Amino acid sequence: MIIIMRYFFSLVIMLLLIIPGCDSSSKNTTEILWDKYGVPHIFAHEYDELFYSFGWAQMRNHANLMLRLFAQSRGRAAEYYGEIYINSDKWVHTHNIPQRAKEWLEIQKPAFKQYFKSFANGINDYANKFPNDIDNENRAVLPITSVDLLTHYQRVIMYHFVTNPRDTQFDPLSIGKSKGSNTWAIGPSKSASGNAMLIINPHLSWGDMFTWFEVQLNCYPLNIYGATLVGSPFIGIGFNDNIGWAHTNNVHDGQDLYKLVLTNEGYKWGDSIKPFHKRTIQLKVKQKNGDQKIEQFFIKESIHGPIIREDEKHAYALRVVGQDQPFVFEQYFDMALSKNFDQFEKAISRLQNPFFTTMYADRDGRIMHLFGGRTPVRPQGDWDWLGIVPGDTPATLWNNTHTYDELPKVIDANSGWLQNANDPPWTTTIPLELNRHDYPRYMSRNFMHFRAQRSARMAFEDQKITFDELLSYKMDTRMELADRILDDLISAAMVSEDKLLKKASTVLQNWDRCANNDSKGAVLFKEWVDAVGFKSDKSELFKIPWSETNPINTPYGINNLEIALETLKSVASEVIDKYDSLDVAWGEVYRIILNDVDLPSNGGPGDPYGIFRVTGYKPIKDNRYAAVGGDSFQAIVEFSNPLRALVSIGYGNASQRNSMHRSDQAEFYSQKKLRPVWRSRIEIEQNLIHKEIF
Repeated sequence: MIIIMRYFFSLVIMLLLIIPGCDSSSKNTTEILWDKYGVPHIFAHEYDELFYSFGWAQMRNHANLMLRLFAQSRGRAAEYYGEIYINSDKWVHTHNIPQRAKEWLEIQKPAFKQYFKSFANGINDYANKFPNDIDNENRAVLPITSVDLLTHYQRVIMYHFVTNPRDTQFDPLSIGKSKGSNTWAIGPSKSASGNAMLIINPHLSWGDMFTWFEVQLNCYPLNIYGATLVGSPFIGIGFNDNIGWAHTNNVHDGQDLYKLVLTNEGYKWGDSIKPFHKRTIQLKVKQKNGDQKIEQFFIKESIHGPIIREDEKHAYALRVVGQDQPFVFEQYFDMALSKNFDQFEKAISRLQNPFFTTMYADRDGRIMHLFGGRTPVRPQGDWDWLGIVPGDTPATLWNNTHTYDELPKVIDANSGWLQNANDPPWTTTIPLELNRHDYPRYMSRNFMHFRAQRSARMAFEDQKITFDELLSYKMDTRMELADRILDDLISAAMVSEDKLLKKASTVLQNWDRCANNDSKGAVLFKEWVDAVGFKSDKSELFKIPWSETNPINTPYGINNLEIALETLKSVASEVIDKYDSLDVAWGEVYRIILNDVDLPSNGGPGDPYGIFRVTGYKPIKDNRYAAVGGDSFQAIVEFSNPLRALVSIGYGNASQRNSMHRSDQAEFYSQKKLRPVWRSRIEIEQNLIHKEIF
């Protein structure tokens, strides 16, 4: 018996030594292993140490960006940087973000309070040790506190994803809401290997609050690889050995704008009059000479929420979901710890994040798509919930949101695959497995734009998908719209007597219908589409409009060929004037220009063109365009043994001016490639450029 017990304890010790997620070689230290792409792999023995190092690591790569973001989330950016930030500060205080963040912090569990504190300490200690890394104007923002982490989360997620100052006409200069994502989950019946697979593919601006930070967090039993938006203390999207998840921007309606009738210093409420609750905020505004000017800002609040604008007769109040979901960090922590579907579902069902859909896959072959945005339980009635709602009646007031069980979701789809490309949940599978009529009309709209159709078509038409094919699909730049209307255009142009139209038709006929670096004809087609105004919801432009019964093949055909040809002739002439050629390559016009990098780009706006590989551009000189957003953190994962994964951040994993990682992944983007994931110590140390020990 003694021999058996000795053997048992020896075996336990050996197992503990080899368990992934714990580094037994340096028992009293925490390490950050920096690989050659500037990705930190953090090995810790206590969660306090882990989150301290996480804050430190984010500062090393994004110090100045982080401090500027925290300044804005405090509602004090005008104090630090000047009057250009006044409207930003007003937006923060209008929604009472700083006060609510303090309240949220007070009700966190003690352990999570400590994790917040540790993360903030890592930020501050890095700034103290490397003061030269901090720009002068950002030093005043220090020190960072736990409250700053929660104000930052609220500002970004609740007040730039769920709603937005630009959408509400509060601040037209604010960051736009041109955000999206693609994601797939492939089940065993659809996978060539029999292993579940996952695409993680958010589309966000390349910078500011939407900057991704790639990281591995390793502290037994936690071993999660993924990315977070800069300034956040938790992984937003990622995978461990057993499960993975992705998010897409939801098309749910998590806000309502109420129109109040003003009267007698208050507003009408049924047969009575309600007074406004009023607050006064004093904003400090930095002047050009460095002095501080005080500006008073008056805020009115109604039963529906704060007033964001008003005129002589009316005030407009904004009601936003998520204000009573303070435990988002704890939820994501438990998501990252999950080993199977039941554990993950238990965590995600808390719905602490008020906005995103969730795509899930795991080692057991389970897949799920959840329409996860907090959706108000709205009163019945003929109200325009997507427009402006009467706010003078209790009949339009809502106070609850739908539970997890009430939200649309597909688990282990009969199709063997799931997709979302910012389309409603009804088209997650083809054939449809959800009936939209089983849910309230306000739950989500009913449409399927061309990018989502392209997404579903690729998954639907491939009977067995390999890992390499998954990568190819993720990088697909074919324009779905071209397949619907181009044949009509080419046929009409070819029989025309006009030489320019004939030449244009030849270019379009020879085009590969993609937006690759070398695609010739894509520029001509895009400019023609822009001039005509084709969109999936403009049924009058198509012979056959979109149909719910045939969602991935409609609309199609050109309704008015005469106008189409006239426009093509005009556009062809303009393209020649701009580029001296009708068949200029896409990559000559659309570029990746980052720091000292200037490379041909691929991909384009998802809609109306139906491009799955999304890249957004801004105009620069000489009628060229530079990539500014789209595919950002990208990953494909196969739950094989061992796990297989490829990743990339198109712009690089750092924003500090002295970092070599600001644009060192742009080449991958230009070549439509991803890079291997290094998760084991052996792999990481083979690609190590720097080690920090705490």
